[in-house]
Amino acid sequence: MEFYAGLDVSLEATSICVVDGNGAIAGETTLPSDPDAIEAYLARWGMRLKRVGLEAFSFSAWLFAALEAKGLPVVCIETRHTKAALNAMINKTDKNDARGIAQLMRTGWFRAVHVKSRQAQTLRMLLAGRKALLGKVLDMENLVRGLLRPFGLKVGAVSIGKFDARVRELVCGLPELAAIMTPLLEARAAMRLQYARLHRIALKAAREDAVVRRLMTVPGVGAVVALTFRATVDDPSRFRKSVAVGAHFGLTPRRYQSGETDRSGHISKCGDELTRAMLYEAAIAILTRIPKSFKLRLWGLRLMKRKGLKRAATAVARALAVLLHRIWVDGTTFRYGARMTRGRIA
Repeated sequence: MEFYAGLDVSLEATSICVVDGNGAIAGETTLPSDPDAIEAYLARWGMRLKRVGLEAFSFSAWLFAALEAKGLPVVCIETRHTKAALNAMINKTDKNDARGIAQLMRTGWFRAVHVKSRQAQTLRMLLAGRKALLGKVLDMENLVRGLLRPFGLKVGAVSIGKFDARVRELVCGLPELAAIMTPLLEARAAMRLQYARLHRIALKAAREDAVVRRLMTVPGVGAVVALTFRATVDDPSRFRKSVAVGAHFGLTPRRYQSGETDRSGHISKCGDELTRAMLYEAAIAILTRIPKSFKLRLWGLRLMKRKGLKRAATAVARALAVLLHRIWVDGTTFRYGARMTRGRIA
């Protein structure tokens, strides 16, 4: 008889449930979240163990890789589908969640998700850290502006390099304010320095990656956009068609159909938020800052006249995701004469 296992994983402990082909519970336990301990427990079912399921979350990538390396038939499953299935249970406990996941493995009513490679996870860590530091720097600058405003001191529009000098000029002759501003400006300078270090690492990674360099041949796509797309997609072969990439990043409209009701809503925003934001920024650049015309830009400009900038940028971002995936798969670079059909690049 075949057996199926469900793992409800937390940082410290993992609840395990094993069921047989009829759905009867064959074994249950709670173990430390350690691959060796989990493998030792599941070894009693050996080759008869057909699937081992765990939900996708930040810790699951490491555990998935470790269990897969041990030869276990592990599957990482989509969180929203799992939550919808487990909501039928009255009581939510770790034991019940493990039971529910085991039954999902048995019935096949789940969606497997791609677990990123170590290289992709490293790139994501770099990009997330870079973005976080940039956000903290901007928060610090806005804090300084806000603290000076009640005293009638306005920083105004200044460049990044002149911000520090402008603030010191404003508080010159005001020793009480200068004593407060100096630590804040020094903290901002330290964060700017570390942000610059991460940015240089990102640029170096872009230069050394052949795929990223090809993606950057698309107008409006810089090193950060290309790196983000590269790290998030990781393996282009997991998309059978390039057109599916736009939907994966939540750039396609939601649809609700029931009886005589059939309507489309706003974009789903169900994919990776960072990649969606990067694609949108690149689309804005294509529509507003790229001087040379090409098919995607001309199509977006026509759409902008009818729908406005935001909707046009969303549509261009969706088409851009398709284009980047096609370039990656084909091993080509951007061509200004590329044909467009229904908002897609051919």
